[in-house]
Amino acid sequence: MRLYLLALNPTDSVTEGFLPAADRLGLDVTVLTDQPDAHRRTRPDVEVLECDVRDFRAVVSRISAHGGPGAVFTNSDHLQTQAALAAAYFGLPGKDWRATLRCKDKAETRRRLAATGADTVWSAELTAPAPLDAPYPCVLKPREGVASEDVVLVDGPEELTMRAKEILERRPGTTLVVEEYLPGELCTLETLGDGRVRHVLGGFRTELSPLPHFVEERLTFVPAHPEPVVAQVLAQLDALGVGFGACHTEFVVHEGRARIVEVNYRAIGDQCDLLLEQLLGIPLFEHILRTHLGEPLPADPEVRRDRAALLQYPCADRAGTLTDAPNATELTVDGVSLTYRPLRAAGERHELYRTNRDYLGVLRATGTDQDTVDRVAAAFLATLRWEIRA
Repeated sequence: MRLYLLALNPTDSVTEGFLPAADRLGLDVTVLTDQPDAHRRTRPDVEVLECDVRDFRAVVSRISAHGGPGAVFTNSDHLQTQAALAAAYFGLPGKDWRATLRCKDKAETRRRLAATGADTVWSAELTAPAPLDAPYPCVLKPREGVASEDVVLVDGPEELTMRAKEILERRPGTTLVVEEYLPGELCTLETLGDGRVRHVLGGFRTELSPLPHFVEERLTFVPAHPEPVVAQVLAQLDALGVGFGACHTEFVVHEGRARIVEVNYRAIGDQCDLLLEQLLGIPLFEHILRTHLGEPLPADPEVRRDRAALLQYPCADRAGTLTDAPNATELTVDGVSLTYRPLRAAGERHELYRTNRDYLGVLRATGTDQDTVDRVAAAFLATLRWEIRA
């Protein structure tokens, strides 16, 4: 059976997660991408076809000409609706394109949640810099953005106008969303469904950079959030029509009330999915692909709940050239498994983005006791050094 996998740039989720899982399932994989050379360098053994994957019509045409679609899949935030439409065109299992659109378009997310009575958040759209009579402080962000890029907290109309002007100069033609700031502890909920059943796999607690920016710097694994919190989040996902395949939902909890911040209708990224598979003790990537092959999920995936873990992302604090950085490392200390991977090569020059593009590396730490995991990870990170020269 042939799996068409839509992708932009190669990611860890694709190269270390979904492609190996497809191999284990015996699938013939064809990658459709607008960056074919990068994918061929990463996996020269996989068929790669150039395609304007942001255009669902081009995707349908490319698949139709090449033939034999058994499944259409993507784990890209930007390509969920295109993959859903292509799957529907060929009569294949997939996500409802209306739900993928509601999740990708943050203004539509708010409208849908309000219209269904699931939650109401003050929200407005901007296509040009302008002061608004908003409930300050409020959050300004691109309507279809990802990775906290150009997401900023603003304190008043003047700052809103200034920040909007800066973002629109960098991203002409972008529509911005202004919405009320939701206080509380930031968490994630990771779910997997086949349209019949939906399993809650756990989640993370997220620690952010200091405001006004929202860079995710550390995630701590939570085997199970409180049931009332999970119920509130699932009700909001139901309102959006989310229930097929993997979904990564960010939400805040304040005084017992859970409110969605955004929904990424795909598996969690930035190596969290690789860690999640390890922690849960299940073939997570294979389960995700099986749903798109039309196979039912097990009634009980038998996930483990006895592990502790964190991911931490050392970030650049200034623009410049990375002249010295630690190498990839794997070791075990006091029963804690540590895996460090660099995300930026020495010699590269970067601006300061205030997004996950500032990540210098990622540390995955796993064990059986969270206090020990935290202690060992902190001690290990204290030994690492990065040098950035302007």
